[in-house]
Amino acid sequence: MSDDTRNTPPGQAAPQGPDRPAAGPAPHPPAPQPAAAAGAPPAVTAARPAAPKPAAPAAPAGKSAEEMTRRGFLSTLGVAWTAFAAACGAGAIATTRFMFPNVLFEPPQQFKAGLPSDFIVGTVDQRFKESFGVFLVRNDDGMYALRAVCTHLGCTPNWLEAENKFKCPCHGSGFYRTGINYEGPAPRPLERYRIILADDGQILIDKTKIFAQEKGEWSSPESFLKV
Repeated sequence: MSDDTRNTPPGQAAPQGPDRPAAGPAPHPPAPQPAAAAGAPPAVTAARPAAPKPAAPAAPAGKSAEEMTRRGFLSTLGVAWTAFAAACGAGAIATTRFMFPNVLFEPPQQFKAGLPSDFIVGTVDQRFKESFGVFLVRNDDGMYALRAVCTHLGCTPNWLEAENKFKCPCHGSGFYRTGINYEGPAPRPLERYRIILADDGQILIDKTKIFAQEKGEWSSPESFLKV
């Protein structure tokens, strides 16, 4: 220590000589830097991390991919079996209809109408009109069976007792009690069915045999029953 420093009273700065630098606040030492490891590459500024890609939709909870595939297969198999069963059912129905075809039940072509005494002379009996399509007429000489079909277009004529004639409701054709046409568009008389007596004495009507007046067939003994 120099003499000047020793002689300086406390609290006062030591006199500075011409060759002594002025005292000042000591500079702060630089912060220590971490030493790089031997052989390490120079530090590189970290790049900004890329945005994460959206994750694929996960399978529903409790259902693995294998289970979903199995269920889809079973569903497709069920649809196929249903279609197969429906096809088999349709085939069975078609076969049944083939084995039991629709049959149009028609009234029998022959029937017994009762005894001649059951019919009144001078009347037209209509009891077999709806069921068999037949008018039974009795006169003083006997009986005949008129076919209840108009000879114009096939409508069913009605017997009008008050007017003593058959009248077709479709186009107005008119026929006498004998079946002869006299008005309207009907081109010919009503036809007759075969009428005979059966072995038991009853009247038998046979619709398989038809007699037309314009052909001269009313003269046949089977077109008129004498009683």
